[in-house]
Amino acid sequence: MDNRVIDHVFEILSEAIKAWQEPVVGRVARERDPFKVLIATMLSLRTKDSTTDEAAARLFALAATPADMQRLPEDTIAAAIFPVGFYKTKARHIIEVCRIITLQHRGTVPATMEGLLKLPGVGRKTANLVLILGFDKPGICVDTHVHRITNRWGYVDTQSPDETEMALRRVLPRRHWKEINNLLVPYGQNLCMPTSPWCTRCTIAAYCQRRGVKRSR
Repeated sequence: MDNRVIDHVFEILSEAIKAWQEPVVGRVARERDPFKVLIATMLSLRTKDSTTDEAAARLFALAATPADMQRLPEDTIAAAIFPVGFYKTKARHIIEVCRIITLQHRGTVPATMEGLLKLPGVGRKTANLVLILGFDKPGICVDTHVHRITNRWGYVDTQSPDETEMALRRVLPRRHWKEINNLLVPYGQNLCMPTSPWCTRCTIAAYCQRRGVKRSR
């Protein structure tokens, strides 16, 4: 895809996703609170959006700042976020993250990739999403959907989400960096699934090489 084609694809996607629910982290981001974006993103890893939404609401009802949250017992956090995936590990990481933010960053979430990656349980996907949604900074958030779909298109040829991020940084016009995750997550959840995607319903099928697609509908 050249830049004109990718612009057209993103325009089509922007319209198509209006039929589906916005990802939970995007809804949390409307509060313009980097801390809530960070915690919601940590909860969302390997967890359905509906489960993340409810768990985040329960947790933020107990504490909405790093200082308050780090005072909560680990068992209390675990109970509040259950049944998100790996809830016990995430509860431990949340307390550690809140302590670091409180003690080392004066209660403010780090606004750099380097600072965010030093927090327990935070990888590049989470860090990019916090920079984009929490601080309105440029970044490319690559989760399993972005990785799968951009490879399926033939736009990149990579083996992991981190490789995909670096490849997209080279080829994707900067104007699309912030939005790619918000577009491809609902598209991947509702239409371009890992197995048996709905290719007959896809409005961008003409631009997709369908790499790795063995069965479709």
